[in-house]
Amino acid sequence: MSDKKKFYITTAIAYTSRKPHIGNAYDIVLADMIARYKKMMGFDVFLMTGSDEHGQKIEEYAKAAGISPKEYVDNVSGEIKGVWDSLNTSYDKFIRTTDEDHEKVVAKIFKKLYEQGDIYKSTYEGKYCVPCESFFTSSQLVDGKCPDCGREVIDSKEEAYFLRLSKYQDKLMEYYEQNPDFIKPESRKNEMINNFLKPGLSDLCVSRSSFKWGVPVPFDEGHVIYVWIDALSNYITGIGYDPDGSSEQYNKLWPADLHVIGKDIVRFHTIYWPIILMALGLPLPKQVLGHPWVLVGEDKMSKSKGNVIYADDLAKRFGIDAVRYYLLSEIPFTQDGTITYESFITKFNADLANTLGNLVNRSIAMTNKYFGGTVKAGEITEDCDKDLIATAEETIKNYYAKMDSYHNADACETVMNLAKRCNKYIDETTPWALAKDEANKPRLEAVLYNLLECIRLLGIMLSPIIPDSCNSIKTQLNCNNTELKFGAVGEYSVGEATPLFARLDMAKVLEEIAAEKDAEKKAETPENVATLAEISIEDFAKIELKAAKITACEPVPKAKKLLKLTLDDGSGKERTVASGIAKWYKPEDLIGHTVIVVANLKPAKLCGVESQGMILAADCADDDVKVVFIDGVPAGSKIR
Repeated sequence: MSDKKKFYITTAIAYTSRKPHIGNAYDIVLADMIARYKKMMGFDVFLMTGSDEHGQKIEEYAKAAGISPKEYVDNVSGEIKGVWDSLNTSYDKFIRTTDEDHEKVVAKIFKKLYEQGDIYKSTYEGKYCVPCESFFTSSQLVDGKCPDCGREVIDSKEEAYFLRLSKYQDKLMEYYEQNPDFIKPESRKNEMINNFLKPGLSDLCVSRSSFKWGVPVPFDEGHVIYVWIDALSNYITGIGYDPDGSSEQYNKLWPADLHVIGKDIVRFHTIYWPIILMALGLPLPKQVLGHPWVLVGEDKMSKSKGNVIYADDLAKRFGIDAVRYYLLSEIPFTQDGTITYESFITKFNADLANTLGNLVNRSIAMTNKYFGGTVKAGEITEDCDKDLIATAEETIKNYYAKMDSYHNADACETVMNLAKRCNKYIDETTPWALAKDEANKPRLEAVLYNLLECIRLLGIMLSPIIPDSCNSIKTQLNCNNTELKFGAVGEYSVGEATPLFARLDMAKVLEEIAAEKDAEKKAETPENVATLAEISIEDFAKIELKAAKITACEPVPKAKKLLKLTLDDGSGKERTVASGIAKWYKPEDLIGHTVIVVANLKPAKLCGVESQGMILAADCADDDVKVVFIDGVPAGSKIR
């Protein structure tokens, strides 16, 4: 770290149950934008993100996949990191809760809290949500279901360790009062006070004994440390905290300046986490930003609804900056935002292609055409000149205010309004008409300079949002001046005009997307498999189910969702089956396992592979698919 003022920012660490979708990716894109802006403002920034890798759900997923929990989380953590990288995010550290140094310090934290009496052993009995890994009282349930995710809960009773939340309730409320900006938006703070603090905090279960995949309690081998202490502690373990003596990096960075999280985990970060820190005698984070969700239309994303959109897929189709711009310009500060392919393309064409891209391209092209690429500042003679400059100066002022308060959608809007004003300025001054008369050359030069100077300002302000495109603007302007002030550059010698964003044909793109989805469905399901309907016992008797051992497995070229399985079904002949499970299983995960195959299904050609049957798999919640393994059953055995 340098002598600059530090800014330590974190994201919530992503849970390694599945590949993150576009809504999950908003967290890191927002944090990255803030980090880039703070760097632009002269801060020495440290951005940390990562993956949360322990828990019952991971243990169950790994068991179903026939691999160890560590192998499972290695795969998913790699996917998370890949998605973050595909969005050009500039994090400084990616922490994993399976990192050895993290696990060691978590065990020390637990022991310290136990020894000083803030953790005690008791018995938990109540309702438990497996997907959320959360305990609830009956009164906290909504219609008998989990209040966070809406899923079914189960009865649970087990010996556990508890953290004394109630001991620190008054101290936490006092911290809220003394630090009114601790939780943003304000509505999130009101929820915490009214829903949790005022009714009174119950002590928090912080260990589990019903599964093994977690950091062991150092003095009680039958228990693993639960997610609240394990995952939340990453914010300090990742920068070198240790109860026995912390690192220089920790001493410089902590407390965090900002935790960026989704609104659904505000309670964990503004009640549980501050109390853990109070119990450790550590400073609390300066601010927690609980951002809204990204919905598809009016719905949350889920595989069962068929509406999951992945950020890396969007980036491949439309470009990284297009995805970043949509997320940062369309998600309000307090309310959930939405995404559909239609809204994405509309936003892309309106803001990026028509407003910004067109402005940059024609301004630089005209500078090259009329002045050989070089123009100087001229006299401000017209009202439209004065209005343009006033708009630029007001935009800069508003931009600072919006970015400093993390109102990123409003910041995007105010910057894009300047780009729109520039396009209007072109219509008002008609450079092509001025170019027809040599006497108008000084006026034409002043107009083009004004446009280039505004484009420079646009490139600076948008650089935390669409960094690659702004680097292109800088290259085309051939100018590295980053001062946010109109008139800071006296002369431009521009480069070649290069289009930033090509306008999209909505009908064509939507047709391509629909065709790809249809192809994927056909690849996953042979054409001769009918839509489900009631059948008789005689019909069912016609279906031959057999046990078959997977002896070989490989990806199918040009079919990203298909795997080609070679099966031993006890007949003495190899059977080939194409299955659309490549998203959830790697070939090495399957070889050696015994599965159930529909053996008398008419062969179907799938992407060049003759598929001689189907294997049975379950389509689960949370965009997950689990193959039905029956290891130990001899190949060829009939399934009745």
